[in-house]
Amino acid sequence: MLAAPIRILVVDDHTLLRRGLMALLARDPSMVVGDAADAGQAQRKAIELQPDLILLDNHLPGVNGVDALPDLREAAPKARILMLTVSEDEQDLSAALRAGAAGYLLKTIDGDALTLAIQNTMRGDSVVAPEMTSKLVSAYRDASNHEPALIVSAAEPKTPLSSLSPREREILRGIASGASNKEIAREYNIAETTVKIHVQHILRKLDVSSRVHAAVIATELGLL
Repeated sequence: MLAAPIRILVVDDHTLLRRGLMALLARDPSMVVGDAADAGQAQRKAIELQPDLILLDNHLPGVNGVDALPDLREAAPKARILMLTVSEDEQDLSAALRAGAAGYLLKTIDGDALTLAIQNTMRGDSVVAPEMTSKLVSAYRDASNHEPALIVSAAEPKTPLSSLSPREREILRGIASGASNKEIAREYNIAETTVKIHVQHILRKLDVSSRVHAAVIATELGLL
């Protein structure tokens, strides 16, 4: 049986970019795409289409994408929301993750990487542009210095790093530096499927649900 298509809502006020994204994603037969030009239209379309994933720009007319997140999550409770923006500001990144975004990508991403990020997001991963990994850590440190709560509420480990094997520590170090599974596999001359298994073990041992949370833990505990 064929898997059900991924229903995607593209939210961006730039018509040319929005249509380009729709055309790019529509080339994949597993993706069905709709679009909206602002937060209000996005909310109406989300109620109507009940998308599986929302690609959301932050700089929208009237209401920023981050500010629209709560209403979009209410309109489409099952949708994963993935920010796709030009903003490299760590405060925008932090605000998006706090508001419930499943990931944060930059518009410099290429088409294949975007498709992969969407697939990973639909598998439950949290994806952050490699260029933003260090800013995620910086924002986390700032928050921990000024607030009792963490940037990502699930990030605080229940199991110490000592529970990880030496190989798992190496792979966690790679995750924290923003490396993909393929890059980690190449660095340590092991199969990519082996890396995936190690990543699953790492997430379970650290009691977190995503690579982003694991990277924050690794940095906080001085693994880098």
